[in-house]
Amino acid sequence: MARLARAEVFDPTEVAVVHVMARTVRRCYLLGFDPISEKDFDHRKFWIECKLQQLAAHMGIDLLAFTLMSNHLHLILRSRPDVVASWNDDTVARRWLLLCPLRKIRITQDGISQSAAAEPNEAELNSIRCNPTRLARIRGRLSDISWWMRLLSQHIAQRANREEGGGLGKFWQSRFKAVRILDEATLLACAAYVDLNPIRAALAETLETSHHTSVQRRIQTLVQPNEPQPQDDTTPARDSFLAPVAIDEAMDPVGPHPSQLSTRCSDKGFLPMSSVQYLQLLDWAARQVHPGKRGITPHDHPPILDRLGLDAEMFCQQVRYFGRMFSAAAGQPRTLSSARSLRSHRQFYVRPLARKVFARSG
Repeated sequence: MARLARAEVFDPTEVAVVHVMARTVRRCYLLGFDPISEKDFDHRKFWIECKLQQLAAHMGIDLLAFTLMSNHLHLILRSRPDVVASWNDDTVARRWLLLCPLRKIRITQDGISQSAAAEPNEAELNSIRCNPTRLARIRGRLSDISWWMRLLSQHIAQRANREEGGGLGKFWQSRFKAVRILDEATLLACAAYVDLNPIRAALAETLETSHHTSVQRRIQTLVQPNEPQPQDDTTPARDSFLAPVAIDEAMDPVGPHPSQLSTRCSDKGFLPMSSVQYLQLLDWAARQVHPGKRGITPHDHPPILDRLGLDAEMFCQQVRYFGRMFSAAAGQPRTLSSARSLRSHRQFYVRPLARKVFARSG
């Protein structure tokens, strides 16, 4: 079946939660240790984390979760055109010029010289804010997930090619895969799928040793909340660039809710639970999907599954096979059956594995 056009799934003027996956060319280990060439490219994961921090700080997109593996990466992004609409023209111009600078300067950190965006001057700002057509186009780009991935992928590919001696080879296998998340229950399963990737791949046994994941950043902040957050090129900040976990739809303020921090777009959470409850659920799920992990599997599933009306077995199946279950859109059976594409109003394709999982649990 032909892939559904992105315009059928995403409206750039609406808030959307999207699971994104990008894979390196030919699935080579270009982001980790390559057992064939015996080259170690694990340091490139730090490049990606630093770029994610920059994008989260300047774009109108919330980073909900991420995991970086040796030959692919997973992100959960939430576009926030409502937050971008609250920015004035100066803010839009400055944020864009810090992402795509017209001038760069050399800075030295820990004895390492590197380039960085120069603070935009008045002439550069005026080139955007005094041009209504360009200003509107850039305002749209700042909450566009495709532009987030374009800036991330291009930066990493160019930097890797420079490291390899100025090569021009292809780094990413193809355009990133994007699946829109349609409901809260599926978002929970997707977040667990992303955060548990290293454990499912037997690269880690515990959440706290799952390197280059959002869950490790959240754990580090909970364990050492008052320790200074390093900002150099090799040690990314812990979780200030991530969207907070908890959301209270009854108590949280209505509207865009821009962040009070300069490191992320908004302070809006995405799950009906605290960070601690989320970690407890992940630990429970990890024991189900990775039987070799140390510890005793709890007899009762976490109460959050009851509150969301989720079957424990189906939840575990979704966490294990999320990437293979859904195509353009992901949701629970009732949500998927009622959802339609934006232009042709067609029902979204449901893969056989998803039908099998839903039927088995239903």
